[in-house]
Amino acid sequence: MTVRVVLADDQPLVRSGLRVLISDQPGLEVVGEAATGIEALQLVRDVSPDVVVMDIRMPGMDGIESTRRITAGPATTRVLVLTTFDEDDHVYGALRAGASGFVVKDMALDDILAAIRVVADGDALIAPGVTRRLIADFVRRPVAASERSPRPVDGLTEREREVLTLVGRGRSNSEIAEDLFITVATAKSHVSRLFTKLGARDRVQLVITAYERGLVTLPR
Repeated sequence: MTVRVVLADDQPLVRSGLRVLISDQPGLEVVGEAATGIEALQLVRDVSPDVVVMDIRMPGMDGIESTRRITAGPATTRVLVLTTFDEDDHVYGALRAGASGFVVKDMALDDILAAIRVVADGDALIAPGVTRRLIADFVRRPVAASERSPRPVDGLTEREREVLTLVGRGRSNSEIAEDLFITVATAKSHVSRLFTKLGARDRVQLVITAYERGLVTLPR
């Protein structure tokens, strides 16, 4: 199955480089390019891509607002955000807007391709290093009382709460299986049920839920 990709970046050279990179890969196809958030939103409506590789800083509607509108709509399109290390404030906004992962512009090309495939498969880019650090910093930040609930999520079994807690700690399915003495397939099944019960698009949203509902806390 071919992963259909839209590139959204106001720099033509960035789009051109990504287009050439992706076009050489089996199973990946660029189906559109956008220079603004508004153009990206319209392309999602027109061509229904699997993944939008979304820059944050664009004229008019920025990538965060475009991501929010894409993920709030009926499309199943997922968003992979383009960022740099000095744009953490924008990344936190993108997390809340529903982004499924992050690509640092100067990272290895193979890693960018892998990120697109990971997001297209319905997972999120929660890897040791950049993304785990970003999420850790994100959940340390104060939020409005209306956005944070001290109550654990309702409607979950005790095992599902355990799995959600481990997802919140950045554990992979294989690590969850090892921690709980279950098979990887069983761990994956629990995570899939969490997606359904919590209405989450991917693991990023599960991580945020685990922190915001008090299942996971960070040392002060």
